[in-house]
Amino acid sequence: MKRHWSMTVLTGCCLALLASSCTQPTPDTRAADEAVIRAADVAWSKVAEAKQMDEYFSYFLDDAVVLAPNEPILVGKETIRKSQGELFAMPGFAVTWELTKVEAARSGDLGYSVGTYELSMNDPKGTPMMDRGKYVAIWKKQADGSWKVAVDMFNSDLPVPQPPSK
Repeated sequence: MKRHWSMTVLTGCCLALLASSCTQPTPDTRAADEAVIRAADVAWSKVAEAKQMDEYFSYFLDDAVVLAPNEPILVGKETIRKSQGELFAMPGFAVTWELTKVEAARSGDLGYSVGTYELSMNDPKGTPMMDRGKYVAIWKKQADGSWKVAVDMFNSDLPVPQPPSK
């Protein structure tokens, strides 16, 4: 009985070793994933610049998060649509951004893009104002191979306005 048990364990170990040596490593798709994220980020910028709002929001996951300056965390595509839709509707609003870096995870399911943006709009008195800053977007690969934004964060490079002197 003891010999039978030992043979069973030895056979099991040999089969496990054989099976593990036959497994193919996951292919490295980082370069291809980065190219797709790069193209998506550039296309997203173009639809934002053209104010194609439905297309713009289609880049977000349903449970996406936006970390915008001077406002609470926005969670969910509909919340993001409401807040950013109001921003896009402001008089004189225009936005462009330029991608500077893309990286994808070896796992093939996440990546990020980094870049700079320029945004303009009119202040409450109708005077044009300009903002420049940087952004990072975290992209998540979908089952169909497309990439969607899970997290978008941006903030200004401009100095904080000083309070009026007394």
